Amino acid sequence: MANFKGHALPGSFFLLFGLWWSVKYPLQYLSQKLNKKSHRTHYFQRVDAIEGGIKIFFSLAGMLAEQFVPDGPHLYLYSGEKHDWVKLMNWQHSTMYLFYGLSGVVDVLTCISQVVPQGLDRLMLAVAVFVEGCLFYHHVLHRPMLDQHIHSLLLIAIFAGAGSILLEVFLRDNIVLEMFRASMTIVQGTWFWQIGVVLFQPWGGPVWDENDHSNIMFLTMCFFWHWAAAVAILAVNYSLAYCCLQRFRRGSGEPYISLGFWQQKCDSSSQAAFLNGSDEE
Repeated sequence: MANFKGHALPGSFFLLFGLWWSVKYPLQYLSQKLNKKSHRTHYFQRVDAIEGGIKIFFSLAGMLAEQFVPDGPHLYLYSGEKHDWVKLMNWQHSTMYLFYGLSGVVDVLTCISQVVPQGLDRLMLAVAVFVEGCLFYHHVLHRPMLDQHIHSLLLIAIFAGAGSILLEVFLRDNIVLEMFRASMTIVQGTWFWQIGVVLFQPWGGPVWDENDHSNIMFLTMCFFWHWAAAVAILAVNYSLAYCCLQRFRRGSGEPYISLGFWQQKCDSSSQAAFLNGSDEE
């Protein structure tokens, strides 16, 4: 959909997943550092399966919205009467949703079947993000300068995310790569909304001058503000996950994560007390 809703819908999709990953992966990483019991692994596997199902649902909703809006193609790709393609922009968006739906299917199969090779879910997600980048690269050719530039900034987040996810195929459960993926997904979500606001002014206001170089300079700077905000969100969510797990551990009487120098100090004190006790005996 070449309107604000057509950008807000995928923007919400990416933003929700990015925010969820910014909470999920710190919890998973810190929990595994605390306790490596198998039931925790099974718990997160169930979460991955649910996540795949939600991805399938969002993808189906996106494809249906692109195809069956009032001015959509309604599954017609080519018009024999006009000898022309029908709403190729909607078809491109539908193709993007299709690959994310396939990624969700692989996520579910990975969780419920031992036959699926490990890492295939990450590979399929990397393919989906790469397809998205290729589609958007050719999405804005021969369009006004501002339109091209604001979409080209989106490609930075897309291809950076695709490369990071591809590394996860070989470096699975790497918290740095997972958090980087979450940040790039958040940036994609917020920047889709930014594109919709700039190009379509949903709440009114002056139209952006597409030939003014100052607007391009501002939007470039604004993109990295979005990135900085994503990093701040990751830092806050990681800290909250750490604090929540600490409080839960203390309340339940289980061992909890503490700073390395504090652990070393406690170990030294325990060793000294043990030696003093031996000397007295």
